[in-house]
Amino acid sequence: MSARGQFSSRIGFVIAAAGSAVGLGNIWGFPTQVASNGGAAFVLVYLVLTFLLAYPILMAELIIGRHAQSNMVDALQKISIDPIPKLIGRLTGYWGLVVVSLILSFYAIVAGWMLAYGLQSVTNMLGMTAASTWLTTASILRDIIFCVIFFVMTILIVSKGVSNGIEKWSTRLMPMLIVLILALIIYVSTLDGAGQGWEVYLVPDFSKITDPNLLISALGQAFFSLSLGVGTMLIYGSYVSKKENIVVLGASVALVDIGIAIMAGMLIIPAMYVALNNGVTIFNEAGDLIAGPQLIFTVIPSLFESMGTIGPFIALVFFLLMAIAAVTSSISMLEVPVAYAVENSEVSRSKASWLIGVGILLISTVIIFNQALLFDLVVAITTQYSQPLIGLMLSIFAGWVWHRHTILEELKDGCPEMESSVFWKIWPSYVRYVCPIILIVMFYTTTFG
Repeated sequence: MSARGQFSSRIGFVIAAAGSAVGLGNIWGFPTQVASNGGAAFVLVYLVLTFLLAYPILMAELIIGRHAQSNMVDALQKISIDPIPKLIGRLTGYWGLVVVSLILSFYAIVAGWMLAYGLQSVTNMLGMTAASTWLTTASILRDIIFCVIFFVMTILIVSKGVSNGIEKWSTRLMPMLIVLILALIIYVSTLDGAGQGWEVYLVPDFSKITDPNLLISALGQAFFSLSLGVGTMLIYGSYVSKKENIVVLGASVALVDIGIAIMAGMLIIPAMYVALNNGVTIFNEAGDLIAGPQLIFTVIPSLFESMGTIGPFIALVFFLLMAIAAVTSSISMLEVPVAYAVENSEVSRSKASWLIGVGILLISTVIIFNQALLFDLVVAITTQYSQPLIGLMLSIFAGWVWHRHTILEELKDGCPEMESSVFWKIWPSYVRYVCPIILIVMFYTTTFG
């Protein structure tokens, strides 16, 4: 068994964990959710629900991980005393390994598209029309090539370990991501039509605040935006020093994630209305703002095309931003099964990273060859069904299986006065009773409602 890694600094952990949370879904999902659900009213509900639901579950993962100092499979067994909880913990851990691997398998495909569109901006500058057309036309060959490139980048980072790989590259990429977002916000805000986008984004429509769809959307966004329910935060928590105040670190991660999501809205929504001003269609047949892949690969590129000679340069910056967001998330996903393999076998980290990375790449290849059948199915199975259920299991383990006194002692390692803190007075009962109920309601509503 290889020695476990550890984040070398507090800021290194916060940036890496925030990088895990900040992904493609934040940048294209959150802004259009805001615009379609009452603007600033949605942001308000999202902020409230992030700290009512997402933060408590985030803390459960981080605390379990740091206490157990191990991967998800072993961690849930270590906090269990009786045989049945140990068995359930092991099965839940394996479930998390499968789910995070499947998420990475389709995530890498989308990230590959980002790389292709970024390269297309370069071929446009060079006047290579045929290459540009190939890069933006869906094909099995294109998808496989760029999926492989993305996996190689991810594997190389994870193979270097926690401090020399994950932390090192996260602390390089995340500041770059923030700078790129800010630069694009400033530039887009100077264009005609941006003012209307800012109004849509910032002016609340409180008539929608009681709409069940808004509440469900905000709840789902709050939960999924923090990479919860697949063990990524648990494994990152296991690399945190016992000297650190894990409660403060968790709050820092949540705040950074929220901040970048809000910044993404400040970029995407004004950009969409700039596109509208330039004659680009931004509403679907139902009258809603176009979201998801169609937004990123149709609306936004059309905006760049309408910008003239500066368009390809802005496109390059934008898709570089998207690629960075993808990498900071993918390395945390690959780390989950790699950590399990390294800690439960004699295999080296480098070998585990390549073997598991290539194995997940093969799953991606199967999805690429059967995209119409498998892509949406895998997305639904993992994000709609599995993530909230695994999150439910984690809240049950933190609230019901793990002994409360042991949790307190773990928290005291980084904060001796924890017992008298507001967090300790609220969190144990909250994660025990409230979180499971909210997660069950959310799962039922999104599945059957």
